[in-house]
Amino acid sequence: MDQTTHQSAFGQLVTGPPGAGKTTYCHGMSQFLTALGRPVAIINLDPAVPNPPYPCALSITDLITLDQVQEEYGLGPNGAMLYCIEYLEANFDWLVEGLDSVLEAQGGNGYVIFDTPGQAELWTNHDSLKRIFQRLGKLDYRLAAVHLTDAHSISDASKYISAVLLALRAMLQLELPHINILSKIDTIGGMGELPFNLDYYTEVQDLGYLLQTLNDEPRAKKFRKLNAAMCELIEEFSLVGFETLAVEDKASMMKIVRLVDKVTGYIFMPSGSGTNEENLHALFSSASGLMPGDPYPDVLDVQERWADRREEYDKKQDEDWEREWAMRKQAEAMTKAAEGRAGGADGVAPAGGDGMEGLERTPAGTSA
Repeated sequence: MDQTTHQSAFGQLVTGPPGAGKTTYCHGMSQFLTALGRPVAIINLDPAVPNPPYPCALSITDLITLDQVQEEYGLGPNGAMLYCIEYLEANFDWLVEGLDSVLEAQGGNGYVIFDTPGQAELWTNHDSLKRIFQRLGKLDYRLAAVHLTDAHSISDASKYISAVLLALRAMLQLELPHINILSKIDTIGGMGELPFNLDYYTEVQDLGYLLQTLNDEPRAKKFRKLNAAMCELIEEFSLVGFETLAVEDKASMMKIVRLVDKVTGYIFMPSGSGTNEENLHALFSSASGLMPGDPYPDVLDVQERWADRREEYDKKQDEDWEREWAMRKQAEAMTKAAEGRAGGADGVAPAGGDGMEGLERTPAGTSA
């Protein structure tokens, strides 16, 4: 395949076990990037989902579906899922042609998000998905793997160790720039009191403390040596760390976007406003990790936001939204009024008015 004849793009490969929030993340990220003015397309690679809840630019179900494979070959859902991904690998040209069509519609400045199935084998020890994205990499697709883990796993020592091992295996298997995320972090307030602060779990600190907690569980006592070996393995690699994410929180989403942009080398300036100097500033800001105005510069601020003082933060956020909405409505009204006055100056004043329609009149000293 001649790579010079094909489109290329930046993007994300979204992985994670069932229930981690991959579909919600893909939909939310698409909406967020669209709001920033960045062209984005979601590619569905789950053959079990013919109608995903997000706007899908390309879907594997147009090529093959899980139901078709199960019916034709008598396979169970796991075997059928592996067959579908192997079939996609065998029909790689179909995927590239579909991506070319999608990216051409975006004007050659494309950004793609790949939504994958929740079956762990696909990104832990089965090679088809890995080979597909290696081939895309050779076509100059600059992708980062975004691995989601439900934040609820930190409430249980055994679940947390399993989640870290799964994240580690995904990192070693996919061989892509990798970001691990604790999703649904806004739910930690309902988990009760955690044995350690949130930074202990995001930084995967000394697991010896957690190992003691794990060994105190009746069901885990007989696995003491295995537990110790797993903790030792994680610490020897020392690769896993987690970011936090609440999809509906703007600051949280922006932080993830900045991190993905940093590891892929993406430089983004809104259309029409990107001078060379501004783009250089965007590059070095991304590379240095600067994020002016970040309300959660430290993970303990995230814990304070979603666990310790959530009601207080929610109230302030509602007030900020109301203030922003009022300012936006006032600005729209003032723009309408200015347009009305401009029309009057050209001898085309709106009939029956003074050019101030839509601008709410308020007492002096108050704002609309």
